[in-house]
Amino acid sequence: MGRIDENKEFIPVRIAVLTVSDSRSLNDDRSGDVLVGRIEAAGHILAARMILKDERADIAAQLRAWSLDPEIDCIISTGGTGLTGRDVTVEAHRDVYEKEIEAFGTVFTIISMKKIGTSAVQSRATGGVANGTYMFALPGSPGACKDAWDELLVMQLDYRHQPCNFVEIFPRLDEHKRRK
Repeated sequence: MGRIDENKEFIPVRIAVLTVSDSRSLNDDRSGDVLVGRIEAAGHILAARMILKDERADIAAQLRAWSLDPEIDCIISTGGTGLTGRDVTVEAHRDVYEKEIEAFGTVFTIISMKKIGTSAVQSRATGGVANGTYMFALPGSPGACKDAWDELLVMQLDYRHQPCNFVEIFPRLDEHKRRK
């Protein structure tokens, strides 16, 4: 298991939260609230927050826009990862990814299995990178957001986490686009 190297300085990550829902507003967005609370409690910066309806093109456009914003390092979406016809968040994420982090969905499923058993197969949580920005799509339940943050993202988004973490490779995420 990992550990925190107290000799390293904490580096706050600028995180945008996108809730995908046909029925939620900021007044009743419990999953978004869970993420915002945990992001801020961990010492990170809430860079943006928005709610969009389950429309693939709109979700992908917002992910692209945020991935190009130099004030956003990471995007976490919640909602739209299930199996119904309106669940299009995963497809929108994949429309934008340059690279998918395949193990993210696998590790999230392992975490979920401990909480909800075989019902975990109904989630299509995913992670990837585009334009030097991390992107994660989480299910729309507050419990799933808590689990993903508390058991996976809080560690990988902490520069002090050892043996490795997402933050330490930020400078290299878009190295393939730089001129040699």
